[in-house]
Amino acid sequence: MKINMVENKKNKIKKSLKKEKKIKSKISKKVSVKKVGARKISQKPVKKSTKKVLRQKKHTLTKKEEGLRLRRYYSNPILGPNTNSWESMAVFNPGVVMSNGRVHLFYRALGPDGLSRIGYASSKDGINFDERLPYPVYLVKEDFPVHENNTSYLPPEYNTSLYSSGGGWGGCEDPRTVKIEDRIYMTFNIFKSWNDIRVGVTSISEKDLNEKRWTWDSLSYLSHPGDRQKNWVIFPEKFNGKFAVFHNLDKGDSNRVHIAFVNKLHYSETPKGIDAPDPQQIPDHKVSWHIRTRSASAPPLKTKDGWLLLYHAMEKNDFGKYKLGALLLDLNDPEKVLYRSKEPILEAKEWYENDWKPGIVYASGAVIKDHRLFVYYGGGDKHIGVASILLDELLESMKKDKSIKLKKENMISLN
Repeated sequence: MKINMVENKKNKIKKSLKKEKKIKSKISKKVSVKKVGARKISQKPVKKSTKKVLRQKKHTLTKKEEGLRLRRYYSNPILGPNTNSWESMAVFNPGVVMSNGRVHLFYRALGPDGLSRIGYASSKDGINFDERLPYPVYLVKEDFPVHENNTSYLPPEYNTSLYSSGGGWGGCEDPRTVKIEDRIYMTFNIFKSWNDIRVGVTSISEKDLNEKRWTWDSLSYLSHPGDRQKNWVIFPEKFNGKFAVFHNLDKGDSNRVHIAFVNKLHYSETPKGIDAPDPQQIPDHKVSWHIRTRSASAPPLKTKDGWLLLYHAMEKNDFGKYKLGALLLDLNDPEKVLYRSKEPILEAKEWYENDWKPGIVYASGAVIKDHRLFVYYGGGDKHIGVASILLDELLESMKKDKSIKLKKENMISLN
């Protein structure tokens, strides 16, 4: 009798185990597809790519935020302040150029003395900067006044409370770089006070760049004395043998931008303030997603569909925050706007974009590498980040969205 009872228990346990295995088998089959809302998302294991990936951190997008966006590198910021005194307070707003298989970065740096200098770093893949020089590669050698608005004495030091221009009071700011033939040209803002800002330019041979011989040409001014000008950029090729200097993004007609075609990079050939007004003087008006148009960010990039120009602007309900827009210019008539992005493609979200100066992404450098657009930007006037997107993805989005095709507009008064 006892033997029979033991046998019965064993059989029950066996049946129970068989049932459990069947249930687990069914569950494992169902787990391969899991419903999320109205979509089905595969739960199969994802193979890890050996390539460096640029991606945007996951966050829920509001309806207003929907649209094409650049993807940030997950290890941003890629560069920041370090122990070198001249760059120990802030490293931001870089220009970038491709040469000899490397991405060369020229960035604005600030130390305790508050004077802006240009630093240098380079990278093979455009993400990991394995070369960074411990000294500045360029500095404007001029006597800079330590007066704000020429009215009151302020100390020559890095001070984010006193100086809204990145925390500095003078020097060469916000470099942009292009390669034309065998020379590297660098434009930058020369800041003496808020009433005395001019655009300067210098150049170096590509050979000297790659051999790290910083034999820059003498400084030349692009903008006129007495004109308050910032953020002029140069096209990376000549038009009919002339340099193309981009000076105004919008003078009231959003269908056209404004370029000076010059024989030499000198203010004797560029327009004065009346023909190249300071963007600060242009009244706010609605253009695409923004109401205040600032200026070009990075120099234009040539694509099969037109010149890709990135620019900074501000939204009506998010005023004071720099956001990044994109437009396409005609290849043969680069003053003609073909398409414009429907929404900003990059705006401040991460901590390094809101460090001491909230809401600032300042994208002064961009290159096309391996069919991708890489955008290098200053975050919060303190760090450098990189974001990326497939070039064709961005171009097709701009061309296909009919709602961003431009309509004829009347010029606005600048009086």
